[in-house]
Amino acid sequence: MIAFATAIEPLRIANRVAGREVYRWRLASVQGGSIHASNGVTVEATSSLEDERRALLSEKRPSMVLVCAGILVEHFQERSAYSYLREAHKRGITIGGLCTGAWVLASSGLLTNRRCAIHWEYMAGFSEAFPDVEVYADLFEMDHNIYTCAGGTASLDMMLALIQEDLGDDVVNQVCEQALADRVRGAHDRQRLPLRARLGVHHVKVLRAIEIMEANLADPLSLSEIAEQVGLSRRQVERVFEKEMGRSPARYYLEIRLDRARHLLLQSKLPIIEIAIACGFVSASHFAKCYRELYSRTPQQERAGRAVLAAVSQ
Repeated sequence: MIAFATAIEPLRIANRVAGREVYRWRLASVQGGSIHASNGVTVEATSSLEDERRALLSEKRPSMVLVCAGILVEHFQERSAYSYLREAHKRGITIGGLCTGAWVLASSGLLTNRRCAIHWEYMAGFSEAFPDVEVYADLFEMDHNIYTCAGGTASLDMMLALIQEDLGDDVVNQVCEQALADRVRGAHDRQRLPLRARLGVHHVKVLRAIEIMEANLADPLSLSEIAEQVGLSRRQVERVFEKEMGRSPARYYLEIRLDRARHLLLQSKLPIIEIAIACGFVSASHFAKCYRELYSRTPQQERAGRAVLAAVSQ
């Protein structure tokens, strides 16, 4: 809902600032009718996929099609939507994805060898599902006539970039003032808070050690190797981690590897043994043991629960 609203509202405000209808939009869904957001709000789509297919050959032909998606997007398999997006793209219409909309675009075959952005929580699963797509942890990406953003308030940033192209800086600044946005963020601004703010840690050596860990999940480094890279002894690394993080560096390293594994379990169809290997575990049994200790359920139970949630949502 955040991604959806912050994509539309800048256009409404731009029309108001410009004093004329620069932008028009309509809402479409596969079947048309009501769409229920995950927060319980209902949105009324005034057009169906079939209506939109006919519109491609009429005066109602759009200049841009934006796909807005959220959680459980990996379970969306609507071939008619894929074919519509490909047809629209072939006709020169700009295609965009909001939040996890890039997943739908990739499933349609529109992102092969292209740059895109997707919400950080879906990056691991997306990379595994679509290895031929260049995915980045940016706020948004504009690769020729394919636009994608990471969702949340990044939709606002991408739409401001579009408005800037069309109407210039003055209108964009006025839109920001109306939306109480204190600045225009660039495409390559970070999605997540810096480690310092996210973890509440200020020790430079600890932050550097965590960065090294996050960059080496499939092939974990030894504590001695990490200590050497941050310029401390092994004992010093252990001591500052206990003080700053409340646990040993080995424990923290294990937790971030299991966190990545959890995202892969929920967002990909990779066999559990492949997920285990991708996250630095030597065997499925060792992975399952560690996973259960942290999350109080097995990898199989985690994946089964996600499948049940997807079935209920449909």
